[in-house]
Amino acid sequence: MLRALTSALRLPGPWGPLRTRGCASHGATGDPEIQVRALTGRDQGITEILMNRPSARNALGNVLVSQLLEALAQLREDQQVRVLLFRSGVKGVFCAGADLKEREQMSEAEVGIFVQRLRGLMNEIASSAVMGLIETTRGLLPGAGGTQRLPRCLGVALAKELIFTGRRLSGAQAQALGLVNHAVSQNEEGNAAYHRALELAQEILPQAPIAVRLGKVAIDRGMEVDIASGMAIEGICYAQNIPTQDRLEGMAAFREKRPPRFVGK
Repeated sequence: MLRALTSALRLPGPWGPLRTRGCASHGATGDPEIQVRALTGRDQGITEILMNRPSARNALGNVLVSQLLEALAQLREDQQVRVLLFRSGVKGVFCAGADLKEREQMSEAEVGIFVQRLRGLMNEIASSAVMGLIETTRGLLPGAGGTQRLPRCLGVALAKELIFTGRRLSGAQAQALGLVNHAVSQNEEGNAAYHRALELAQEILPQAPIAVRLGKVAIDRGMEVDIASGMAIEGICYAQNIPTQDRLEGMAAFREKRPPRFVGK
C-alpha cells in the first residue's frame, strides 16, 4: 500500500513554462471566455484566471470548461506559479453554475460526457465555496461532485437539507456554516472578494512552495481515507520535503534570525 501511495504522491518531473500567458477560449461571438495573467512586481508568482462570459453570467459551458481544464493543465507544470486565483470579469456574478440552456440541446450521451468533464474540473480546483446547489429546483441533482463534497464539509444531515431544498445562501450564511473562509462587504467596483482573495494569495506567496504543495496533497488525499492511512500519507509527503533546498533554507533562516528566501527546489 505504501509503495502505491508513494507512486501516487510523487512530484511530477521538471516543470515547463506555460505555452501562452494569453490562453483564451472563444465562444460563438469570438470573444475570449477566459484569460490567464501572471502578476508582476511584489505579486510575482500569483497567476489569475479571469472568467469573462457576460452573456451567460460565466455559466460553465463546453468551451469554458474545456479551456479551463487546458489552462489548469498548463499552469500545473509551470514552476513560476505559486498561487492561482480565479476571478470574474462579469460584475456582480462569479459563476452561474452549469450552462443549462446549452445542456438542454445535448443528447443523453453528451450530457454524461459533459458532466464527467465538469466533475473533473471541480476536482481540479477543489472548491467548496458554493453559494447554492439549486439543481433539484431544475429537475436535476448535483453532478459535479456536490453530493460528495458538501456532506464532507457540513455533515450528511445539513448537506441533505441544502440539496433537497435547493436553498441559496448569502455570503454571511455560507461563512457561518464553514462553506467559505471569508465574507466581505461589497465595494462600489464590485471586486471586494477579489481583493480579499489577493490578500490571502499574498500571504501564501512567500511560503515554501514545495511544502505548501505537499501540504495540500496530504490534506486532500488524507481526507479520502481513515486517519491511520492519512498519517501514512502525511509521512510520505514529509519525507519528500526533507531533501529540498527550501527546507535547509528555512532552518538556516531560523538559525540566523532572517527571513527565508525560498526558491521552490
